Parts: sequence; C-alpha cells; structure tokens
Amino acid sequence: MNDRRDEPIDILLVEDNPGDVRLTQEAFRQLSMETTIHVATDGDEGVEFLTERCDDAAPLPDLVLLDLNLPRMGGLEFLESIQEEPKLARIPVLVLTSSEAIEDIHESYELAANAYLTKPTDPVEYSEMVEAVADFWFQRAALPPMSA
Repeated sequence: MNDRRDEPIDILLVEDNPGDVRLTQEAFRQLSMETTIHVATDGDEGVEFLTERCDDAAPLPDLVLLDLNLPRMGGLEFLESIQEEPKLARIPVLVLTSSEAIEDIHESYELAANAYLTKPTDPVEYSEMVEAVADFWFQRAALPPMSA
C-alpha cells in the first residue's frame, strides 16, 4: 500500500461549472488528508498551468480531475495535449464528467485517461466517489514521483 496520508495532495481540477467545482472542493475537504485543489476553467488553462509548472520546475499535481465538456479546449483535446509532453503524460488523469456516451469513454481511454467516472448528481454520492478516488489513488496505488 502506498500510504500518503501524511503528505499534502495536489490536484488540478479542470472544470468550468462553479457548482461542480464547489462540490469537489467540499468533498475533498471532508477527507482526513490535506489537499490543495487548483482550478482551471477550460483545457487551455489546464495545459497552461501544467506547462508553467514544468517550466518553473515546480511540483506537478498528483492527479488531474478532468471534465470533458469545456469551453475553448475541451477535455479530449486536453488529454491529447498533455500526451505530447513526457513529464505531463505521467500524471494520472481521471475524467470526471456528466457524459455517459460510449464514444467519450472509448476516446478518453484511447488518449490515456487513467479512469472515466460519471459525476453523481447527489451530493452524498459525489462525496462517496471522491472518498473512493482518494483512497485508491493516494493510499493504494503506487504512483511515479511527480517532481518536474
């Protein structure tokens, strides 16, 4: 088990819906681990955030939570963009979207998404999903170091 409970967790949330941003932030606040959530409201902002981190030699996020339906650069284009940079391609990306379209699921995995999750509409279910994500990705999965 890769127990990271004592280390702060750094997450990039690429999400344009303020309600979903708030719901995600609140769900992570309820966990017994320290998290920092950086928010990008579209794929362009997300790629820019990650690129700046690479250029500045700042720590990359431990995880990206990515909506697919975004203005300017959508989630699938975001996935394509980060695959072009080896440092960024190592970051686990979980698609977190309202889309249940088979094409979106297939294309997300084709573009190296690590998981595809459909957003629950119920706040309690949303919190339970965040808890399961945090448990798996930060306590059970072995991840490569994310230093830039």
